[in-house]
Amino acid sequence: MSTSPQEKTLAPAEDGHPQRWLILGVLCLAVLTVVLDNTVLNVAIPSLTRELDAGTSDIQWMINAYSLVQSGLLLTAGSAADRYGRKKMLAAGLALFGVGSLVAGLADSTGQLIAARAGMGVGGALLMTTVLAVAIQIFTPEEQPKAIGIWAAVNSLGFAAGPLLGGFMLNHFWWGAIFLINIPVAVLALVAVIVLVPESKNPQGDRPDLLGAVLSTIGMAALVYAIISGPEHGWASGRVLVTATVAVVVLGVFAYWESRIPYPMLDLHFFRNRQFTGAIAGGVLITFGMGGSLFLLTQHMQFVLGYEPLEAGLRTAPLALMIVALNFTGVAAKVAARLGMPLAIGLGMAVMACGLASIALMPSGDYTGTLLGLVLIGTGAAVASPAMSHAIMSAIPPEKAGVGGGINGMVAEFGTGLGVAVLGALLNSRFAALIPVVAASLPGALAAAGSAGERERVLEAFSSGLETSLLVGALAVLLGGLVAGALLRRAERADTA
Repeated sequence: MSTSPQEKTLAPAEDGHPQRWLILGVLCLAVLTVVLDNTVLNVAIPSLTRELDAGTSDIQWMINAYSLVQSGLLLTAGSAADRYGRKKMLAAGLALFGVGSLVAGLADSTGQLIAARAGMGVGGALLMTTVLAVAIQIFTPEEQPKAIGIWAAVNSLGFAAGPLLGGFMLNHFWWGAIFLINIPVAVLALVAVIVLVPESKNPQGDRPDLLGAVLSTIGMAALVYAIISGPEHGWASGRVLVTATVAVVVLGVFAYWESRIPYPMLDLHFFRNRQFTGAIAGGVLITFGMGGSLFLLTQHMQFVLGYEPLEAGLRTAPLALMIVALNFTGVAAKVAARLGMPLAIGLGMAVMACGLASIALMPSGDYTGTLLGLVLIGTGAAVASPAMSHAIMSAIPPEKAGVGGGINGMVAEFGTGLGVAVLGALLNSRFAALIPVVAASLPGALAAAGSAGERERVLEAFSSGLETSLLVGALAVLLGGLVAGALLRRAERADTA
């Protein structure tokens, strides 16, 4: 199979692409659009409830339609990018995301908005897999850690800036503006991708694994749905058990199918690589602790410390700002290079664990302990998270970079969803056992409290539940660092033997 002169198929040249840093800026703009949209939507929930007469289930599907479609399609999108061209899939993702944003912004019913969000999920899957794959292609191996660090920093910046941007937009415009603002950004990024980004794909042109694509999509979507439904409907409910069973069975069939065909979408031999498995294990646990703790911290700041949503967003910003500062300046990449990948990941996750423990053990009404914890979590994540992504991507052949991007996205989706579900369930269980009134939630318990003393005991119960959950999260992150570091160290020794 021949390729055009502009088409890169394997690893980049020794000097990298001449416009690689400009291209990375374009890729980060695309990522920022996707991440901002998801965090902004959470701020708009009260407006959507009021203006579209949306019920609780409608709101859940507005959020879940995107995450389910995206998580289900990540591996398929990455495989398609490798086969048909990463530039093509990146452009298609931007176009789909832009069209979905237009439909969402002009929607006049909950059904239309949910459908638009699902369409945006398809675009998001294409974007999130191809961005990392293209970055790996255009940078030299020496520059890849810094490039991936900047990509990770933009992700964090989007999460931090989303609530602030959402609050500003909703104060000046109607709710649809939070979607329409994506359109000019998507158009600008699309033009830049067409002009600047070189095409790259797998030169072997493997046959498409259609059954594998169907199985992975159904299996991952079912798994994520079971995880996000557990806290609300109960882990032993029929809905959760059925979808979890479907996920296990379908993913089992997927693994069997992939092991039997000559052109698998996901080569299971990757899992024999200690670097790959170590990075996967660490990646799940780092996102488990970070995603779950951030979910809990937003409640802690509003209900316990008494901050308004906008102020709570500002006070969680130090975490993202540490990630942005350390990665944009290249400090995190230099630290990781000096320590080596195993020690950088292990030490970074240990620092994150200390941050989670700091928030848990400091006095609940004092922001000082929370600030210290946020700084430590941000510092550890700035070093460990990009190193983890680089470990995953570098363990996979360059021609499978799109699949690597899909796996990296799946790890983040799975770990974050699991962290929110498990740590949230621990909090709720501990809280329900300690509150002096009958209620299903903190707002309900505060409303049912008949005296100031009861209200204080309710808040103490919530703080106790938060402390337990954060300590479990800290332990998970610490163990993840130890496991990932040990596996990566063994992989290094095996390579040098």
